[in-house]
Amino acid sequence: MRIVFFGSSHGVPEPNRRCTSILIEVGENRYFIDMGTQSIEELATRRIPVDSVKAVFITHMHGDHTNGLISFVDLCTWYYKTANPEFYLPEPVDCAVDAINGWMKCNGKPMRDFKFSPVKEGPIFDDGIIRVTAYKTLHTACSWAFLVEAEGKRVLFGGDMCGKGPKEDFPLSVLDAPLDLAICEAAHFPATAYLPILGDADLKRLCITHYSDTFLASVLELKKALPHIPVFRAEDGLEINL
Repeated sequence: MRIVFFGSSHGVPEPNRRCTSILIEVGENRYFIDMGTQSIEELATRRIPVDSVKAVFITHMHGDHTNGLISFVDLCTWYYKTANPEFYLPEPVDCAVDAINGWMKCNGKPMRDFKFSPVKEGPIFDDGIIRVTAYKTLHTACSWAFLVEAEGKRVLFGGDMCGKGPKEDFPLSVLDAPLDLAICEAAHFPATAYLPILGDADLKRLCITHYSDTFLASVLELKKALPHIPVFRAEDGLEINL
């Protein structure tokens, strides 16, 4: 499994970091966690076939996690016609689909009949290559963290949490088994807030993404406090091989 950060910034793009978008590669198959930036442009830049994208999973509908979604659907409709990704969106799915349809009608290209499914608590996707399980978070009325399992590896994509931090909003049940990697935010609280949760966890690596300058120093503090776990920051273009 390979994980590539197309965007690692928090609520707004920065000079060297775009908004959240993470690509997962397993063999020749690709999947996205969020599309807060123009992910389809990055696919073209990297010469990655668009029809290799099998599914897109959205943690919540804020723009910094979805702003690239319409352009992706748009181009898959009229240009990349062999692409047939599935989309897993927070409720209300109909509202999001209507918005995409409305934009498509404005440019005169009715949307293809893609599969849009609501994210619900528990297992939501298993194509025999990856398995995705959703865990409710409190960041918005309908926001999610995702556990992705593939090739014997377990990776948590924590999404955004509420301002009270992981003590109130971390999906603790994912720690019932070893985690190969946790990808967690630090935009709404300092990264050191993970210490009580992950200090004794069976976790091989911790990546802090979606961090703001306000809490940048706390990532280093967390790294010092967890000498037995490699802790590092995500940057655009970072690749992790598991």
